[in-house]
Amino acid sequence: MEAPFSGALTGKKLLLCVGGGIAVYKALELVRRLRDAGAIVQVAMTEGAQQFVTPLSFQALSGLPVRTSLWDSAAEQSMGHIELARWADRIVIAPATADLIARLAGGHADDLVSTLCLASAAPLTVCPAMNHHMWLHPATQANIATLSGRGAQVIGPEDGPLAEGESGPGRLAQVPAIIAGLAQAETGGRTEAPAAAVVDSRLQGLRVLISAGPTYEDLDPVRYIGNRSSGKMGFALAAAAAARGAQVVLVAGPVQLATPDGVERVNVRSAAQMRQAVLSALPADIYIGAAAVSDYTPRVVSDQKLKKTAQTTGMTLELVRTPDILAEVAEQTGALKLVVGFAAETHDVEKYARGKLTAKRLDLVIANRVGMAGSGFESDDNAATAYWADGEREFASTSKQQLAGQLLELIGQRLDA
Repeated sequence: MEAPFSGALTGKKLLLCVGGGIAVYKALELVRRLRDAGAIVQVAMTEGAQQFVTPLSFQALSGLPVRTSLWDSAAEQSMGHIELARWADRIVIAPATADLIARLAGGHADDLVSTLCLASAAPLTVCPAMNHHMWLHPATQANIATLSGRGAQVIGPEDGPLAEGESGPGRLAQVPAIIAGLAQAETGGRTEAPAAAVVDSRLQGLRVLISAGPTYEDLDPVRYIGNRSSGKMGFALAAAAAARGAQVVLVAGPVQLATPDGVERVNVRSAAQMRQAVLSALPADIYIGAAAVSDYTPRVVSDQKLKKTAQTTGMTLELVRTPDILAEVAEQTGALKLVVGFAAETHDVEKYARGKLTAKRLDLVIANRVGMAGSGFESDDNAATAYWADGEREFASTSKQQLAGQLLELIGQRLDA
């Protein structure tokens, strides 16, 4: 089977700038895989990178001489760094250390790599790799936000074990993920700015409780009442919150989604089970009610399959209201700093969203219109409008991963409101 974006990198001239960190060894594999994808790869190394891997290793894999210094007299006879900057179709920084990211954000040109980036009009891809405390530091987050704001593509970092024995967001993205991101960029596909690429770290250390997915209300051992919620939005929020350093508990309805790294997951089926799991997970600093909880449940659940007969022409079900989990959490006192609800509506979105905001005494409501292509339930994309007592903010249609990051930025800002 042909891979997605197959051929997208064929003939592309990629300038791979290698920063000085332990993840340099992964850049060797990246060179090999880029060439397998048909790209032409020219490598430039910082001084720090050369402390981990020799230029000869990259030369052997790329098939081209490796540039290591701005002061290479032979290469600079014809202003080689300018030629190289003009040659590149795209510049890829992998690994991008905290120091290198800071210097690129500041517009420095004090070594070969920073000068190449400043002298080139080629699009930039940054693949961060560093200790998780360095990644989550407000200075690094501000620098990566600056680069993103200038149009740089950011791939990673991933969450997991780090070289120094700690764990957290900071691992260089896996080579296949980098290849896929570059291919998407070349085909005009939307690239995912990772959940970890945030503007600030105001959620770091906070306990964030999120409910996601549908609930199923059983009629009998075979049938149930449910809804079309996929849980994707709630899971994206959980992943993004964990990447920001939050302690995340995710109460998930019956969905087949992988648990995000660093997230504690509690699986439930019914609205009653979700209520019990949410209340048991309190206290929390923030509650995000992204689940589509069924409004009604059968008054009586049959312990045997309800059979149809030749005489059966219809069935009457008696339904009762399910507990209002969101309102109940909003009534809690103690550690809660912010209660965020979701409103999935088919019409009069603002009217119903603001009604929910007021009636349930919420701090924030995220509303979206369902039943439209490319938005809402079952879709990988979403658009939303956030409402609070004296304001609102609209979010254009994008992937749910991207939207999750944007929403958490707003939630961080509302913590200070």
